[in-house]
Amino acid sequence: MFTGAMVALITPFDDGEIDFRTLDELIEFQLENGIDGIVPVGTTGESPTLSHEEHKKVIERVVKKVSGQVPVIAGTGSNSTAEAIELTEFAKKIGADASLQVAPYYNKPTQEGFLKHFSIIAEEVDLPMVLYNIPGRCGGTGLTAETIARLSEVENIVAVKEATGNLDMASSIAGLCDITIISGDDSLTLPIASVGGKGVISVVANIIPADVKAMTDLILEGDFVSAGKWHKKLFQLSKNLLTLSTNPIPIKAAMSILGMASEEMRLPMTILEESKREILEKALRDYGLLES
Repeated sequence: MFTGAMVALITPFDDGEIDFRTLDELIEFQLENGIDGIVPVGTTGESPTLSHEEHKKVIERVVKKVSGQVPVIAGTGSNSTAEAIELTEFAKKIGADASLQVAPYYNKPTQEGFLKHFSIIAEEVDLPMVLYNIPGRCGGTGLTAETIARLSEVENIVAVKEATGNLDMASSIAGLCDITIISGDDSLTLPIASVGGKGVISVVANIIPADVKAMTDLILEGDFVSAGKWHKKLFQLSKNLLTLSTNPIPIKAAMSILGMASEEMRLPMTILEESKREILEKALRDYGLLES
C-alpha cells in the first residue's frame, strides 16, 4: 500500500474558503495520471490553518472522490495526542486507508514522549500509520532512528515519511529495522531508494504526477539507471519548489501559473514574491510545462 508515487495534495482556497470544486478536479487529475496514493491535509495541504471541522471535511471529500481507486493516507497528526486520536478515529470512520502522523511540533517531546505518543495512537485506532519525521517543522526536534526502530515493532506502524533531508538518517533506519521508508523530499527520492526507500510522498507530483510515478516505478523494478535519468530531469524543478520559499508557497504559485488552482493561502502564509516567481517560471519553462 505504501510504495511508489504518492502526492502530498494541496488544499485549494477561494476567497478564504476551501475550494472543493477545484479539489475534486485535482483529485481527478491525479487519478488520471496514475498516482499510487493521495495524502491530503499534510504540510502541503496547509493543515495548520484549517479548523478541525475543515480538516475533517477535506479528508472526507478526498476519500469519497477517490472511492477506493488508490489508498488515501490522511494527515491526522497533532502536537496533542488526544487531538491526533480524534482525527485518526474520524479518518478510519469515513474510510481512509491510513494516517500520516507528524512528529509533535512546538512542545518538543523527548524521544520517550514520541514513543508513547505514536504508540498510543496506534493502539487506540486500528488504522495503518505512516510516521512523518520532519525536524525542520518541529523546532529541530525529530525522531531518532532508534526510536523509529522501536516504533516499527508496534502493530499498525508500517512506514516512515523521511523528511530530515539527511541521507544518513535513511541509512540508519534501514540498518535498524524493516519499516517501509518513504522519501519526504522530491530531490532525495532516488538517493533514499538507493538505501532501501520505496517511494515518495511528493510535492512536485501536484503538477507532474505521471513523471514522478515513472521514476518510482523504475525504482521499484530495480532499474536505477533509468530512474536516474528521471531524477536528473526532475531535480531542479523539485529543488525550486522546496527552496524558493516555505512549502507550499512555491507549489501553489506553480499551480496558479499553470492554471490548475489559485495560489491563495491563509495567513500567516503569503504568496510567492514576484522576484522568485520569475525563477519559478523559468524552471517550469525549462521543464517544458510553459511555452518559452
